[in-house]
Amino acid sequence: MEHLDDLERQEMWKAIQDALLNDHIDQFRAEFLELHPYDQARIFEEMDQEVRLQIYTYLSPEEIAEVMEHIDYEDIEPFFAEMDPRFAAQVFAEMSTDDAVDILNELDKEKVASFLTIMDDEAAEEIKDLLHYEEKTGGSIMTTEFVVVKAGMKIREAMLHLRKEAPDAETIYYTYVINEDKQLVGVISLRDLIISEEEWLISDVMNERVVSVSVGEDQEEIARMMRDYDFLALPVVDFQDHLLGIITVDDIMDVMEEEASDDYSKLAGISDVESTDENAFQSAKKRLPWLIILLFLGSFTASLIGRFEETLDKVAILAIFIPLIAGMAGNTGTQALAVAVRGIATGDIDKQGKWKMILKEAGTGLITGISCGLLITIIVYLWQSNFYLGLLVGLSVALTLVVATLAGSLVPIIMHRFNIDPAVASGPFITTINDIISILIYFGMATAFMNLLI
Repeated sequence: MEHLDDLERQEMWKAIQDALLNDHIDQFRAEFLELHPYDQARIFEEMDQEVRLQIYTYLSPEEIAEVMEHIDYEDIEPFFAEMDPRFAAQVFAEMSTDDAVDILNELDKEKVASFLTIMDDEAAEEIKDLLHYEEKTGGSIMTTEFVVVKAGMKIREAMLHLRKEAPDAETIYYTYVINEDKQLVGVISLRDLIISEEEWLISDVMNERVVSVSVGEDQEEIARMMRDYDFLALPVVDFQDHLLGIITVDDIMDVMEEEASDDYSKLAGISDVESTDENAFQSAKKRLPWLIILLFLGSFTASLIGRFEETLDKVAILAIFIPLIAGMAGNTGTQALAVAVRGIATGDIDKQGKWKMILKEAGTGLITGISCGLLITIIVYLWQSNFYLGLLVGLSVALTLVVATLAGSLVPIIMHRFNIDPAVASGPFITTINDIISILIYFGMATAFMNLLI
């Protein structure tokens, strides 16, 4: 199956639409099912509700399930709302358990209970087992559709078992080995299974050094682990090493996208990820909390400037440079913040050490501060023919850049130390804090050296 570009998808959509309009079921199925599920989902989303209702009668729950797995979970509720409840329950039963759980978490609790009641008992139990895990943990993103073998099995027995269970498994590249107490004791790759002698025991071939994650482990930490070890799947265990499920690389890619979007939103001062489909009220609701906090901080900054009213009365030209100094502080603080948040998110800061990173940022702030300070001193002197005014602005810029850079790197590290998401130290937040710092430095120095300025 080739990936379709927008033009090819439009052409395919027209062919499918023609088949639907003319009730050519076989032609529709041939055209639609030939596509990759991703392209099926994109075409499906563009259809009118009337057409989608027609498709539900042409495709089986299993075929619809594959389409649903490739639609953004946050946008999927309307599709299940328009389905017949029994058909929707069958679709959930046919989906990978972890995908079904992710979608059900987006739905109303009463609807979830209704679907689980209608669903067959086995599928419902598997989904219920995952629904009770806390969101964004290993338990919430794992799947229970995996293959295990026992350590005492022979290779021949394991291969027969694998052939039987493989159609329902999420992946078979790794086969996990358990003991009689269902504890994880090893792992064996598909390659090793194929090349081993049939009479050998699994225990003789398996790798006992298994990397696993706890069921309560944060999904971001799991993503880092899979990135570091280049695994296609990771086993999930409880505190007694019982194998509960596996997390596959496709789920981790979704996690990485989710975490990146979440961090970006927080860095922009938004309380939650916004969708382009949201209306103005929904967007405002997510932005208002941070804007109100920043409004109060901004009011504090204004009152702080008011305290130096006497200084401004005597040397009014000082007001000209307030935006310059505050802007420089905000810019350098945001740069340091981005480096620190990214280092925490990727785990690089833990590897190189927090103090090393802080010292590096302090050195960066010092170099940029001295450079910008000297430059602005010369510019102000040539512009205003006042050496002391140029020196004041230059020193203020230099000190502000050093302090703002340190603040931008220290704030997220301190937040991380207290288990607070460092991305909460958003760009607008750190900018406002650095505005306060820069005003204090600038007017504090101006007040101290007032005699030289007049």
